Amino acid sequence: MTYTHLVSQRDGAVERLTLNRPDVRNAFNEHVIAELTAWAAEARAAAARHDIRAIVIAGAGKVFCAGADVTWMSKTVHFTEEENLRDATAMSRMFAAINELPVAVVGRVQGAALGGGAGLAAVCDIVVAEEAALFGFTETKLGILPAVISPPHARRRSASSTRSCRLWSSMPPSIGTSPSCSPRDRKRSPPRRR
Repeated sequence: MTYTHLVSQRDGAVERLTLNRPDVRNAFNEHVIAELTAWAAEARAAAARHDIRAIVIAGAGKVFCAGADVTWMSKTVHFTEEENLRDATAMSRMFAAINELPVAVVGRVQGAALGGGAGLAAVCDIVVAEEAALFGFTETKLGILPAVISPPHARRRSASSTRSCRLWSSMPPSIGTSPSCSPRDRKRSPPRRR
């Protein structure tokens, strides 16, 4: 299948998927969500045939995924409750489709994984992040609950740290999606609440 916003390459038994919207920091819109869902169905079929054994998800450019596309979000302000529910359900199904893939899914995170990008990282089995990578539920700054992306994150984290993360607009490395790797990171304590 040909995609507009994704680049899919096969390297032996490894599928490499790149979110390819660097001009908007690989942000989600209804088209990206539909493409990722369709791609996940194809990846599931390829895994059933034993064509792939692992998947690496990355983002083109400097950022892994900035969450929801601002242009798309501005359109949703005028949506009916039914239309908003349709979009939220589509995104939830996309996360579930990736989360349920029967092969190892590795997230390669550079720059930032914000909002839905943090949700995408959370459905990966393994996250490899550059040391300066940021993870966050930045929609909380706008008064929006991260309802669609919280379930994948909650499955990845303990219940208590998930509740704490929802209260902050960004997740410090000590409780973020990616485990700390360097000795310096392990010595950090969580930031004080303001």
